[in-house]
Amino acid sequence: MGTLQSATANELCADLSLVQAAVRSGVVPGRAAAADLHWERWAKFSASLSLDPDLSALADPVPILQVFAARYRDGRLAPGGRPVRSRTVEDALRAIGQAFARLGARDIRKDAVGAIDFRLQRQLRSYAKLDPPPDRVKPVPIQLLFHALAVAHTAPTSIATLAIADMAVIAFFFLLRPGEYTGTTSDDTAFLLRDVQLFVGSRHLDLLLAPPTVLLAATAASLTFTTQKNGVRGEVVNHGRSGSPLCCPTLAIVRRLLHLRLHQASPLTPLGTYFSSGPHGGFVRCLPVTSADITDLLQSSARILGPHLGFLPSDVQARSLRAGGAMALLCARVDTNMIRLLGRWQSDIMLCYLHLQAQPVMRHFARQMLAGGNYNLHPGPDVPAP
Repeated sequence: MGTLQSATANELCADLSLVQAAVRSGVVPGRAAAADLHWERWAKFSASLSLDPDLSALADPVPILQVFAARYRDGRLAPGGRPVRSRTVEDALRAIGQAFARLGARDIRKDAVGAIDFRLQRQLRSYAKLDPPPDRVKPVPIQLLFHALAVAHTAPTSIATLAIADMAVIAFFFLLRPGEYTGTTSDDTAFLLRDVQLFVGSRHLDLLLAPPTVLLAATAASLTFTTQKNGVRGEVVNHGRSGSPLCCPTLAIVRRLLHLRLHQASPLTPLGTYFSSGPHGGFVRCLPVTSADITDLLQSSARILGPHLGFLPSDVQARSLRAGGAMALLCARVDTNMIRLLGRWQSDIMLCYLHLQAQPVMRHFARQMLAGGNYNLHPGPDVPAP
């Protein structure tokens, strides 16, 4: 750098900054922020031992890394000051190793052949064996959605309740993550109004100009993936009518579209948005449907139907809708590879070459899910008798 002319050096520094920003943006913002916090804890830990964070004075840095992992595991270095699971420890170690790699140094987790040091592997494996069972949410049966929709469409009801119920339906049928339909998390990108398409047969409808009666006659709806997590950019997922006037992905999207169009929402408005006046009328506010809204809706219905269906209200959350949609497809005997494709669970490279836009693939899924989503769960000992 010292031998470069000033203009050249400045240009190089600017480009290096852009490159570092590009590397950082290669992961979702939440993960990048978490990695920064992991490194801060590592730097403080190293300083407490009178060591540089790069451990350059040590021939074998792994034992120090193991002590860091142990203290992170028991909560002394963890963010909340409480013991954490093995995967959380593994994430912290990965963030530290990758911070070294970003600077061109060797990832201190790895041995001479590039594999994770066996001492760290064994340590993490022992933690995994002691971890409590994973806190898994249960899939949402279609009965909960029917109940929530019946409540939402019983007058008098609020605009917010209608929006929340419709977004729950859309999430269930399209197997969406909460951030993709609520738009209130940093790790996912919500679908926008411009990502929606409606069809009558093969005819593409004009969302801005078509009369409401024409939109309500739509026979299919699609969402286009842009920057959603694990989505193939430009991929289009299409659902036909389910056969239900309320629990239908196409009609739920139409209802959301009509509401947003009534308030002259821009194409960049998240689909999971509603307009509501203040408590005494007057100013109209644009509000997002949140994950908490979805969870409250599902748990409210679960308090009534849960004992009959085999679970407690606490067993369901917003992310239960994605699992519920997948379970409905499984119960309808849809091929598991197709379920993984629809849900964007990328476990095989071949999924990159498959296209959900082929109409015969998706045409009848909504109808099958409507039938396959009707099931009960075997209750655990903590579920009261109905």
